[in-house]
Amino acid sequence: MAWNEILVRVESSTETFRLTVDECIELYDNAPLHQLMSAAHHRRKLHNPSNRVTYLVDRNINYTNVCTINCQFCSFYRTPGHDETYTQSYEEIHGRIDELEAIGGSRILMQGGVNPSLEFDWYVDLIKELREQHPTIDLDCFSPIEIEGIAEVTQLSTQDVLIQLKEAGMHGLPGGGAEMLVETVRKDVSPKKGHPDNWLRVMKEAQLLGLTTSATNVIGFGESNADRVQHLNRIRDQQDEILEQGLIGFTSFIAWPVQLETNTFGKRNRGRNKLERGAGPTEYLRHVAISRLFLDNVNHIQASWPTMGISIAQMALLAGADDAGSTMMEENVVSASGTTKLSASEYELQLSIKRAGFIPVRRNSDYDLLETPDALVDAPDVICQPPSHAVELV
Repeated sequence: MAWNEILVRVESSTETFRLTVDECIELYDNAPLHQLMSAAHHRRKLHNPSNRVTYLVDRNINYTNVCTINCQFCSFYRTPGHDETYTQSYEEIHGRIDELEAIGGSRILMQGGVNPSLEFDWYVDLIKELREQHPTIDLDCFSPIEIEGIAEVTQLSTQDVLIQLKEAGMHGLPGGGAEMLVETVRKDVSPKKGHPDNWLRVMKEAQLLGLTTSATNVIGFGESNADRVQHLNRIRDQQDEILEQGLIGFTSFIAWPVQLETNTFGKRNRGRNKLERGAGPTEYLRHVAISRLFLDNVNHIQASWPTMGISIAQMALLAGADDAGSTMMEENVVSASGTTKLSASEYELQLSIKRAGFIPVRRNSDYDLLETPDALVDAPDVICQPPSHAVELV
């Protein structure tokens, strides 16, 4: 079926129907961006019919930069023994959460590297302390690759690791580390990272335990549109399995382009292949729209301002996204690859949401709606700065 016929079906439908993989590839390859965005916005309103756009007040805590996986697109990690390695103390982590609590935040997203020098007790005792001292903060900690690393050090199964961390007070598992769930792509950019099946397996184990999870995707490694759709299809298939068991599964889907400024992957692809790597604003918006159209069983699509800037993330709200992401307070992983805007104020997020024609509403990491202050009234002296890496559509 041709792309225009598929979009007619989408926009004339009053319920979400399932696109096939081939139909999705046809849309990705051939549909004009503005028509894709329109269809995705229609589908978004079927999933989330209110005019609300949610956001989260949270903080990223990158507790260690020691990592043995050596992903070529990562500028954040340092190998064991490097003179720039660090691991934050419990006191430093508590201090960062104190600052989050002071502004009414509700979640920390704590991720680091695969650090073989940290014993399992370090993780369990940390979560216990954080849960005791910060009882109102959701602790979404340790991506699947970190769980695999902990399991390798402890000689436990990943499921046993997750069980003990949940018992200690962990609330959820971040979706980081998926990148592209296509083995040929993984082998090229992260040969030391496990097979994509591992990421899905650990996520399923977390979901079966009732931990909150999200799905992520990084584009721009030189993969084909069919590869991107394969990634989406693997997420959708696993979500089907989890939903059939009466569980929530992935709360949301978040995608962003790989950053090429300072890492090994970027440097090795300069020159004649440069244009084949990375993804600009129009390609990002195209992927957001495709994601909303294809992932009929994932409720929320999140815009990514840290990589694209607030102005492009604002446009993503008209391309199928219904969530503006989070304030973050600090960010060290993406920023290590060249992004200079490390946090967004609640004022900025609310302003961008309102200017796109929506109502901003605070949420927690489970997408429960929270009481929302009017930051535009409460902080009128705050000036919304334009994104430091604003871009034009090309």
